[in-house]
Amino acid sequence: MRLATLDNGRPDGSLIVVSRDARRCLPADGIADTLQQAIERWDSVEPALRRLADRLEQGDGEALDESRLLAPLPRAWQWLDGSAFPQHGELMQKAFNLPPIESDRPLMYQGLSDRFLSGTQDVPLPSEADGIDFEGEFGIITDAVPMGTSAQDALSHIKLVLLINDWSLRAIAPIEMKTGFGWVQAKPACSVAPFAVTPDELGEAWQDGRVHLPLEVHVNGAWFGHPDGGEMAFGFHELVAHAARTRNLVAGTIIGSGTVSNADYATLGSCCISERRAIEMIEQGKPQTAFLRFGDRVLLGAFGNKSSPFGSINQQIVAADFLVSMRSGFL
Repeated sequence: MRLATLDNGRPDGSLIVVSRDARRCLPADGIADTLQQAIERWDSVEPALRRLADRLEQGDGEALDESRLLAPLPRAWQWLDGSAFPQHGELMQKAFNLPPIESDRPLMYQGLSDRFLSGTQDVPLPSEADGIDFEGEFGIITDAVPMGTSAQDALSHIKLVLLINDWSLRAIAPIEMKTGFGWVQAKPACSVAPFAVTPDELGEAWQDGRVHLPLEVHVNGAWFGHPDGGEMAFGFHELVAHAARTRNLVAGTIIGSGTVSNADYATLGSCCISERRAIEMIEQGKPQTAFLRFGDRVLLGAFGNKSSPFGSINQQIVAADFLVSMRSGFL
């Protein structure tokens, strides 16, 4: 089942169910007004939502205009981002001569959650000098998770799967990391592909709490990478259990995998510029690839053998003068 959020002029939009071919939709009127409402009452509303999905596969529904879609959860109670691909960390440590992180626990931080950009929305950022980078990753949405939930039990709390672009400002990140307090300025709002899908929608691509699909990245029309999501050192169920060890997780918590990265990066490429620059530093002595400029376009999609079950993220970075002139539109 695919769910999306239609822009109705309100902060949380209105929930719709989308056909598998992404051409038609039906409103979830009378079931749940928003995706947040649905995830809070998932056990009671899921059967009705699936009945709408069945109607769509029988040809019912109205034409879907993807340009009217917001992020599936335009704002969330909580956004926790992991770093579950060890190859990414190892490359960064080697390139910058950093000591390894001595921990057998998943790496995770709490990020900005009061807004998520849609997959087609321009990204408001103040300066190219901040080192604008994308980070392609997968994510999940949970229902309410009790404190102390085990990894095995956490699988049942994963209700939806997402495709996320976790924007990063690389010039600011090292400064904030040195404070020991975590990121604020270096992590602006993330972008999310238009469809949130139930795990069963992924078929065999959903195994062991991981999305076994290549995450394909193009920048300004040129291929950048397509590493596979299956190489996570910790599955999403283990990330959920880690986050819930000492606290309850509210329904609507989003947890990210961190930048998708594979050991065979020479063939499969990368999902962020910083990793490619690290590889260039290791192999060539200095970075060659520039960070993004205003007007650049980034495309992310987990396409597999067919179209992406999540839809795709395809957007431009807005220029600073546009941001200033339209500033009130983002408040």
